[in-house]
Amino acid sequence: MRRPIKPWFEKEISGCSLTGFINEDGRRVNGEAIIQSIGLMNERSNGLGGGFAGYGIYPEMKDFYAFHIMYEDAQAKEEAEKVLNEFLLIEIQEKIPTRKTKGIPHPPLLMRYFLKVDENRLYDLEISEDDYIVHIVMKINSQIKGAYIFSSGKNMGAFKAVGFPDEVGRFYRLEEYQGYTWIAHGRFPTNTPGWWGGAHPFTLLDFAVVHNGEISSYGINKRYLEMFGYQCTLKTDTEVMAYLFDLLLRRHQLPIEVACKALAPPTWEEIEHKGEEMEWVKALRIIYGSVLVNGPFAILLSHKNGLIGLNDRIKLRPLVAARKGNTLYIASEEAGIREICSSPDKVWAPKAGEPTIGWLKEDRQNEFESPRTRISDREKPQSVYSVPGVC
Repeated sequence: MRRPIKPWFEKEISGCSLTGFINEDGRRVNGEAIIQSIGLMNERSNGLGGGFAGYGIYPEMKDFYAFHIMYEDAQAKEEAEKVLNEFLLIEIQEKIPTRKTKGIPHPPLLMRYFLKVDENRLYDLEISEDDYIVHIVMKINSQIKGAYIFSSGKNMGAFKAVGFPDEVGRFYRLEEYQGYTWIAHGRFPTNTPGWWGGAHPFTLLDFAVVHNGEISSYGINKRYLEMFGYQCTLKTDTEVMAYLFDLLLRRHQLPIEVACKALAPPTWEEIEHKGEEMEWVKALRIIYGSVLVNGPFAILLSHKNGLIGLNDRIKLRPLVAARKGNTLYIASEEAGIREICSSPDKVWAPKAGEPTIGWLKEDRQNEFESPRTRISDREKPQSVYSVPGVC
C-alpha cells in the first residue's frame, strides 16, 4: 500500500529508489519488468518524481539521435524547433506516445525527434558529432524558456515525470518498448523541487544516471563543469553526475574504473597508509579534485555498452547487485531484484567506492565511452562557446 504523500518540506533521509538490469547477450525485453521492479519500492518515493531509461528501444532508427523534449507551451516548441531545423536534419518528429494516467493529471507537451547532423557543418567546425549534439542540447536547455531536452542519445530514450514511478511507466506505455538495458528511479526530493525536469534519470547523449542521496559538493562540481561549457539548469544536484561522466569518459577518455575512482576516491588517510600502490590514486585526486562527489550517494549509470552501479566511498546509501546467467541486476533493495528474478545465481552488496559493471558481450573489452571520431585528424580542444552559430 502506498503511504500518503508527505509535505514537500518533510525530509526523508533514506528516500529514493533505483533499479536496473542489463542483458549482456543483447536480448531485448519489454519495459514491464522494470516497471514491476521499481513499483515494488514505491514506499521509497512520494509521487514527486519517477523515470526510466531504456537501450535498444529504437532499432529501426538506431543511426539517428533521438531527442525527447518537454515543452511548457507552444512558443517554447516553436523556438526550440527553429533551432533544431537550423542546426540539424530532422527525419521524424512526433508526439511521444502516452496514455491517460490518474496519477499524472497535467503533463506538458512531450515530443520526440529523430535527427542527423550535416557532415558539411562538422567539417567546417572540426568537431565531433557528439560534441556538436551536446552544444545543441545545452543551447536549448539554457536559452529557451519552457523547453527541456531530457534525452538525446542513439537507440535509447529517457521517460520521466512527476508521479510514482510505476504510474510514470504506465503513462509512457513502456510495455510497448523492447530494450536490452533498463534503469528506473523513484524520487523523494530532499533539497530540490519536485518537477518534471527534476525527475530522474538525467541524461546526455547515451549516458543516463539515476541517483539516491545528496551531493553536497554540487557547487564545486557545477563550477568545474562550467569551465568545460556544461550548463547546469535543472535545479537538482544529480544533473552534475551525468555531465561528469560525459566529461571523464567521452571527452577525457578515462577508463571507467579510473573515472569512478575520481568520483569516489579513498580518503587521504587511506592513500597515505597504503603508500606506493596508491600513488596513481593520489595523482588522480590532485588532478581531478573538483570532480570528487561528496555526500551520500548510490547511482546507476547506463550507456549503450553497459551498466554501472556505484556507491559513495563509505556506502551511506543502499545498493544490492545480483546475477542470473547473462543478466546483471542492481537495485536499492534485494526485493526489487527478486520481484523480477526470483532465484538469482548470486546476490551481493557492492563495496563502497567500487563499481559493479555489466557489459554487452561484444563490448566487454572496450572502453565505456562512445568513439571520439572527428572529421579532421587534428585534435583541438573544444568549448561549448567555441562553436559559431550554435551557442
